Amino acid sequence: MRFTLQREAFLKPLAQVVNVVERRQTLPVLANLLVQVKDGQVSLTGTDLEVEMISRTLVEDAQDGETTIPARKLFDILRALPDGSRVTISQTGDKVTVQAGRSRFTLA
Repeated sequence: MRFTLQREAFLKPLAQVVNVVERRQTLPVLANLLVQVKDGQVSLTGTDLEVEMISRTLVEDAQDGETTIPARKLFDILRALPDGSRVTISQTGDKVTVQAGRSRFTLA
């Protein structure tokens, strides 16, 4: 899985879905987002088992695939990046890498 898009184009749908994800969860997987890339579009899914939210946006340089990513960590990383950054998110094995400019973050 791999995709690239502008920070602002990803931050808006991500912020909507992160609001559904619980901060203090009984099941650790509920702190994650399901990220699915298919046909040049990324789909973000978050749930607290009562409410589920799905948000989609178009992406560039997409390779289909899916994984889960810690919702709050991803949101905090993207918020800290400068405006106008091009963000690339890729999965290799069980690790997800977030790259923007000279910044690189690895989430396991």
